[in-house]
Amino acid sequence: MCDAADTEHMFCKCVQRTCKTCVQCLPRFTGGNNVFIWMDDGCVNHLVYAVIWNSNDVLHQHRQNYKTIRLREDTEVMGGLFREGQWITAKEWEHDKDNSFKRQVSSFRDTVTDSTDAKFQPEDGRYHLYVSYACPWAHRTLIVRELMGLEESISISVVHPYMGDDGWSFDTSDSEVIPDPIIEAEFLRSIYVEAKSDYTGRVTVPVLWDRKEHTIVNNESREIIRMMSKGFDRIARRERNLCPEHLEEQIDKAIDEIYEPINNGVYKCGFAGSQEAYNTAFKTLFDALDHWEDVLGKQRYVCGDTLTEADVCLFTTLLRFDPVYYVHFKCNKKAISDYKNLSGFLRELYQMPEIKKVCNMDHIKRHYYGSHPQLNPKGIVPLGPELHLDAPHGRDS
Repeated sequence: MCDAADTEHMFCKCVQRTCKTCVQCLPRFTGGNNVFIWMDDGCVNHLVYAVIWNSNDVLHQHRQNYKTIRLREDTEVMGGLFREGQWITAKEWEHDKDNSFKRQVSSFRDTVTDSTDAKFQPEDGRYHLYVSYACPWAHRTLIVRELMGLEESISISVVHPYMGDDGWSFDTSDSEVIPDPIIEAEFLRSIYVEAKSDYTGRVTVPVLWDRKEHTIVNNESREIIRMMSKGFDRIARRERNLCPEHLEEQIDKAIDEIYEPINNGVYKCGFAGSQEAYNTAFKTLFDALDHWEDVLGKQRYVCGDTLTEADVCLFTTLLRFDPVYYVHFKCNKKAISDYKNLSGFLRELYQMPEIKKVCNMDHIKRHYYGSHPQLNPKGIVPLGPELHLDAPHGRDS
C-alpha cells in the first residue's frame, strides 16, 4: 500500500478507504496485470464505479463536469447512467432482491394538454421527439405519431442503433441516424443534463422535448402516446382515434396486462439474475402470450374491433420476438410465427403503411445483438430468420 496518502498520486482524497491505494504504485502489487479496481461511490465529486489498471495505461477519462469512466472495449458494459449529473458506465442492469430484472421508472412526467392554462400546449413545430428505431418503447411513439398524422407537427431525431458505454449517440456513420437540432448533441445524455443539470438515472428513449420551455416534457412512452392520441388531437392531420373515450378504461387495463408479462417480460427473461428468476419470467411470458392468442382468436384487435394504443403496445414486442427475443433473451418455448392469431395480428399491423415505414429491422437486430456483450460477447448479428411479414394476414374475416 502506498504511503502517499495526501499526494497527487491519489485518485480521490474524499473516500479514504479506497483512495489510499496509489495507482502509480499498484503494479508492485499486481505484477502489472490488468485488474479491476472497484472504487467507493460515496463521493459525488470523484464518482467512480470501476476503472481498469494496465501497466501502460489507465483508461480513465477524468472530466470536471459530467465525468465519463471509459472501460476497455472488451469490458462488458450496459450503457450508462447519471448520478447527480455525473455520467458513469454500468456493468449490469439493476435487479430486484429476487434477481429479477428491474426497469427504471421514468423521471420526466409532464403532459401536453389542449388547455389555455396548460404549460405545455399542442403547437405545430414546438416539440421534438428523440427516438431509436430499435427500442420498442420509442417505436410506440413513432407509430402513433404516424397514425395520428403528426409528422409535420413533431420533428424527430433518431439515434444510432449501437448503445455502448456512452449511451445512445447521434453517430451519423449510419445514414439513418437523424442528428440533434436542439443543442447539436453528440450523445443523448447531453439532452438530459440540458434539461436537469443534476439528473440521476438512465438515459432512455423516447424523449419529448419542448423547444419553447427548453426542457424535457416526458420520457415515458405510454404517456407520450396518450398525449399524441388526445393532447395533440387538435393539430393531428389524420382523423383517427386511438383512445376512444368509451374504450379508455379497457385500453388502460389491456396495456397494463400486456406490459409486465410481455413488454417487460422478455427483458426479465433476457436479463434475469438467476435461473429461478428466469424460469418465473419465462412461464409468465408464455402464459400471457397464450392468453392473447386466445383473445385475438375471438376479436380482431386487443380491445375489440377498433385499433387502439393497446395494439401498438403489443405490436412492438411481437415484431422483435422472433428475430431477437426468441434467441437473444432465451424466450424460446414458441416463436410468434407458431401462434396463428398473434402472427396474423403482427402481419396486419406491420402491413399498415404508416406502421411499416417506421419499422427498421436492421436497427433492431444491430442494437440488441451488438449492445449486450454479456449476452452476445462477439456481437455477431444473425442473418435470419425469414419473417414473411408481408404474407397474407387473414384478419379480414
